[in-house]
Amino acid sequence: MSTEYDNLPLLARMKATQDSLPRAQQQVLALMLSDPQTAVNLSINQLATCAKVSMPTIMRTARSFGFAGVRQFKLALAQDLARQTPVHRSVDLQDTSATVVQKIMQGVLASIQMLEAQFDVATLERAADMLAKAVRIDCYSVGATSGFLANDMQGRLFRLGLVAHAFHDAHLQLTSAASQSESGVVLVFSHIGRMPSMLEAVAFAKSRGTQIIAVTQPGTPLALQADIVLAANVPPDAIMRVGTEAYIAHLLIIEILTVLVLQRLGAQAVKHLSNFRQVLQEHGQDTETHPSLHWNWSQVERQHEGECS
Repeated sequence: MSTEYDNLPLLARMKATQDSLPRAQQQVLALMLSDPQTAVNLSINQLATCAKVSMPTIMRTARSFGFAGVRQFKLALAQDLARQTPVHRSVDLQDTSATVVQKIMQGVLASIQMLEAQFDVATLERAADMLAKAVRIDCYSVGATSGFLANDMQGRLFRLGLVAHAFHDAHLQLTSAASQSESGVVLVFSHIGRMPSMLEAVAFAKSRGTQIIAVTQPGTPLALQADIVLAANVPPDAIMRVGTEAYIAHLLIIEILTVLVLQRLGAQAVKHLSNFRQVLQEHGQDTETHPSLHWNWSQVERQHEGECS
């Protein structure tokens, strides 16, 4: 490698020399530069899978920058990232607006690609089986983002014909747990997975024989309590405690679960969805055209409508 870049920080060296490397190594650098923070948290196997190259190519890439192995390469990259201003993992303060848009979009796409490599289909199937058979499903959450996710999941399950609720308040979560049973499921959304009141409610529900499904990061206290963990391991956001990529990851899990549960419930769930859609459209909801609600008209308006018809 040319020595003219030796004094540059690693990230700058990677950008400057990317085009001069063999094509397979360019793919590795393109992946790592699109989302450096995620890259440092991936194993060699995960990097190879996401970059669509062989594991020896990952090793050769590390050696191209003077490192004995991938571990040393990722450590140096992590140290370089730690010295940057916390705006976004891949965004510099001097970047143009167009560059900001490009980098953030590429980061999200890279995270989704890496998330696909993390998903365990068998675990998703087990969760879908559990939800489809549950007599009652209670969705727990803490915070604004998780609250939206719990509401979204509750609405989806309800439209499939399942008995589902969403609880965000600590008092209501504990009340829910106290009324759960072995035939029920508690589905918990918490990327951080450490809120004491939520963990208390989950533990109480578990003590009653209730199955626990957790959508969280691997290794959190919530994950350790759960029977099934749908792990979303995304890089930390530089600004928000729960960033956009964690939010998108959880939305993808919700979408996958909804379809898998629908498949298991079959024609009856399709009928429920059709009935909901018809009722909502008839009442001016979930439709592109909103018919007038006659019950809200004044007597003069009703009379005028009759004359014009």
